[in-house]
Amino acid sequence: MLELRGISKAYSIGGQTVQALDSVDLTFEAGTFSAIVGPSGAGKSTLLHILGALDTPDSGSVTFQGQDIQSFGDNQLSEFRRHKVGFVFQFFNLLPTMSAWENVALPMLLDGGTFRAAKPRALELLELVDLQNRADHRPSQMSGGQMQRVAVARALMMDAPLILADEPSGNLDSKAGAQLMSLLARIAHEDSGGRAVVTVTHNVAAAAATDRVVTLQDGGIRSDTARVS
Repeated sequence: MLELRGISKAYSIGGQTVQALDSVDLTFEAGTFSAIVGPSGAGKSTLLHILGALDTPDSGSVTFQGQDIQSFGDNQLSEFRRHKVGFVFQFFNLLPTMSAWENVALPMLLDGGTFRAAKPRALELLELVDLQNRADHRPSQMSGGQMQRVAVARALMMDAPLILADEPSGNLDSKAGAQLMSLLARIAHEDSGGRAVVTVTHNVAAAAATDRVVTLQDGGIRSDTARVS
C-alpha cells in the first residue's frame, strides 16, 4: 500500500544540521499493524509526518497505492490527507463543545457534508469502538481511554485506508492503553478491504501488541522485526 524509498530529511536547528532521517526504505501493507519505536530524536515523528503527507522529504520517494505523493500539488495533498489518512493524536484533539458523535462526524463536515448526513455513520463507528452509550457525551464527561476511542472512530470517518497514530496510549493508564492497542489491531485486521495501521510509541508493551516493530536510531533503521504468530 505504502512504499518509502531512500527517504532523507534534515533540519537546521540553532545553526546546526540535524539528520532526522537518512536513506530510509520501508513498505507498509494493508491488513497490518506496525509500530515505529526508538529513542527521542531517532526520527519517529518525522517519519510519521512524511507518511501522512504533513511533511516532505529532502530526497527519496513516497508511493501510495501506486501514486507518487511527491508529484501532488497542494490541492491533491489536502485531498489525500482528508480521504486517505486517518490521524490519531496523543492528546485526543477533541472539540470540547461537541458531543462524541459530533466529534466523530467532524471530518465529513470539513469535507462539505452536514451533521445530519454524517450522524448515522458516526453512530456506527462509535458502536465499533464500544462507545454507543456515550454518543451524546462531551469530552469532559469521558475518561481518557474513552476520548481516545472517540478519536479512533473519528480517524475512520472518511474510511481512510491508512491510519497513523502518534503515541496513542501515551496519556492512558496501562489497562486503557492495552485496550486501545487491541482496538487498533482489530481495525487493521478485520476490515474487509484491509487497512494499514502505523503507530509511533515509546511503550515497549504497546509495541509488542503489533504485527511488526520498526526500530529507528539516528535517522536510520536499526531493526525491522515481524512478530511470530
